[in-house]
Amino acid sequence: MTTQSPQAILFDLDGTLVDTAPDLAEATNALRHQHGLAPLPFEVIRGQVSNGGSALVTLALGLEASSREHNQAREFLLDAYEQAVAVHSRVFSPLDVWLKGWHGDQRPWGIVTNKPRRYTLPLLEALALQPGALLCADDLTVKKPAPEPLWEAARRLGVVPEKCWYIGDHVRDMQAARAAGMTAVAVGYGYISEEDNYQQWPADLWFEECQQLVDALAVFGQTPSKTGHLV
Repeated sequence: MTTQSPQAILFDLDGTLVDTAPDLAEATNALRHQHGLAPLPFEVIRGQVSNGGSALVTLALGLEASSREHNQAREFLLDAYEQAVAVHSRVFSPLDVWLKGWHGDQRPWGIVTNKPRRYTLPLLEALALQPGALLCADDLTVKKPAPEPLWEAARRLGVVPEKCWYIGDHVRDMQAARAAGMTAVAVGYGYISEEDNYQQWPADLWFEECQQLVDALAVFGQTPSKTGHLV
């Protein structure tokens, strides 16, 4: 598809907008400590963060999903995470500076995440983030890669999907963006496992570094002048 200048920007949360891996790694290693296991290296945990709590439990303990032991371990991990959800988490730099400018210009932006509100709201409050639209895993009956959360975010922002960019660090983000008719933007700085190649995802744009993403946002996101040219 032809890349269009966005009227609104939508972000995935973990690994795209906010670097939450340090706090999730602490919770994961707390789970291992409870079971008498040595901590895992940070980079090993980081690559699984976007796959959710169940993936982190499997990584930490090798437990298969849906077993009683797995579910108990997942509750322990999530409780530990909830108690320290924003100790080390930060908006990726220099995306933090760009977002302040976009928000300060009162331009629409939002977050669509598969993270439940239980953890998302205290994280956003701690980081003083105020998206115009926020869709979490428990807001609708479906979640990404279904397009409905993205459509609902666009509706709340008052922007048609075709004028939105959706930025993410997982293949399901690109699948959701494509299904929603949005420009799909893949970022390689997020939580991507070694065996995954983000450049093979069905995206419209790919950026290896956060600075490259910010540079593109600065160009494509310029406000059109009355003559129709970017200023």
